[in-house]
Amino acid sequence: MSAPLFRMTCVSKSFGATRALRDISFAVKAGEIRALVGENGAGKSTLLGILAGVHQPDSGSMEVGGAAFAPRGPKDASKSGVAMIHQELAIAPDLSLAENIALGAEPAHAGFVDRTRMRDQAKAALARLSTEPIDVDRAAREFPLSTLQLVEIARALCSQARVIVFDEPTSSLGKADATRLFQVIRELGAQGLAIVVVTHFLEELPLFADTYTVLRDGEVVAEGPIAGTTSDDLVQAMVGRSIDLAFPRVPRTPGDVLLSVESLSGQRTPSDVSLKVRRGEVLGLAGLVGAGRSEFLRCVFGLDRRRSGIVRIADAPLRSRSPRESIRRRLGFLSEDRKGEGLALDQSIEDNLTLSRLGPYSRGGWLSLRKRRTVVREALERACCKPGDPSAILSSLSGGNQQKVAFARLLHQEAEILLLDEPTRGIDVATKSEIYQTIGELAASGKAIVIASSHFPELLHVCDRIAVFQRGNLGAVRPASDWTEASLLRAASGVGS
Repeated sequence: MSAPLFRMTCVSKSFGATRALRDISFAVKAGEIRALVGENGAGKSTLLGILAGVHQPDSGSMEVGGAAFAPRGPKDASKSGVAMIHQELAIAPDLSLAENIALGAEPAHAGFVDRTRMRDQAKAALARLSTEPIDVDRAAREFPLSTLQLVEIARALCSQARVIVFDEPTSSLGKADATRLFQVIRELGAQGLAIVVVTHFLEELPLFADTYTVLRDGEVVAEGPIAGTTSDDLVQAMVGRSIDLAFPRVPRTPGDVLLSVESLSGQRTPSDVSLKVRRGEVLGLAGLVGAGRSEFLRCVFGLDRRRSGIVRIADAPLRSRSPRESIRRRLGFLSEDRKGEGLALDQSIEDNLTLSRLGPYSRGGWLSLRKRRTVVREALERACCKPGDPSAILSSLSGGNQQKVAFARLLHQEAEILLLDEPTRGIDVATKSEIYQTIGELAASGKAIVIASSHFPELLHVCDRIAVFQRGNLGAVRPASDWTEASLLRAASGVGS
């Protein structure tokens, strides 16, 4: 490693009276892989926005390869050699992989797209990332998420990127795909690129990172080599205090069966699944990406069509297959896609929290906004979310507080059964601990909770029982104490338990 390939010096950014970044300085050398960590609201999103040219800093400077770097937009950043791999991938599903890789920078000859050259470039870029041949002429929708992530990286390589920034790259990947991605990241570093990885999975850092930078309240509070640094060290730097219980446990005793699913089959997955969940119980759903966990929850709630099967709530069949009827029967659902379908980011906090149940404030077609605001403040407090003005637009909150609003909505719906799909994805360690505490308290109060998660340690520590999905089928269901990470992975992979 020689001189820094990328350098940020004393960068500050404010939004009105809110100081998002304060004199941020850090550097990444060619061949270096630097992890950028911090709580939700620490300033990571603003920093990434500045790197991508979405925001312009109020003060400070940046350099790439010794030259001034001051992008006025994403395309300008790309031309300067900085590429962003976002958590939500920018993929056109109906275009081929080659077309996605070249999107916005298609090679042309005499005014026409040079498709031969486009395919050759795509193949060459993917060959740097995968030892397996990938058909670049097939539509993107035909490939798994792990392959589409390689397509995003290949796009960056084709743009001659020298600095690549990954935002939560493993949040949607199973363990095997995440392991392959770590190998790709290490290979990119070995090829001389400067890599920045934003992640909340602190246990992953020794697998790929060389160095780290910790943000807290918009400032750099710690940095150094990963070697010799523990997760506890990073957590203490991130939150300013020690967190002894990353997985707080609330005592509870399972009661009567509240949710019963019999021979449930979806359009493709799941297939013939039967399952029971008791009051006061947290049931975990494990499995690899695409195993059918999310599809099972969506079928139960009524978001996806069921081919067959019966869902019973307290022994009474759920006859209608619509989310409206599920909500009426005290069934609540938290989507894994918080931005796409879980929340209305351009609406207010109070709208997001109450739209699924406006009855208590409605009279003669009119809403009592004062009464609603009082209830909203109480619901947010119960969910440990204190965003200030309930009329504020939801997108102004950090990801952690957005997730708390989604939880508060389920409480406001008075849901007795909570179906939670990846409830802590993209959430920092302190907020995760608060959410685990909330889940435990809800179970202790007699609610039935089902959690689908690709993070096996989460399931092992939070759940009472764990069920494993494999290719749409439900396999073993055992007490959490009977499982280990290794046995869960073997069962999820179909190679025994």
